Amino acid sequence: MTDLNTLHYTEEHEWIAADGDTVTIGITDFAADKLGDVVFVELPAVGTEITAGAVVGEIESTKSVGELYAPVTGTVVEINDAVVDDPSLVNGEPFEGGWLVKVSVAAGATDGLLDRDAYVALTEG
Repeated sequence: MTDLNTLHYTEEHEWIAADGDTVTIGITDFAADKLGDVVFVELPAVGTEITAGAVVGEIESTKSVGELYAPVTGTVVEINDAVVDDPSLVNGEPFEGGWLVKVSVAAGATDGLLDRDAYVALTEG
């Protein structure tokens, strides 16, 4: 189980797990709950250069269609094909099997992102 206190978060309800110069990105359980049953996920291709704040994909649920925003700048090095094949993983395992992409980033890429306490305060506010 992922230690949620070690993750970084965005105001757009994404989580970021840093591991050296690679980060793993997904959406939080809060976002997954608000979306409802996820039925489609579109992710950027491996090799795509992404810029923090830019739209990089889409998540469609039974309730709505939401855009995925890049929380960091870097290069996509892996996508979660399991989520593309079975989008319900986003709802069932948002912090484990429901991750979306892995991105190669420069040092300091997660600077300025929220910690767990700040994210919880945001969602409870």
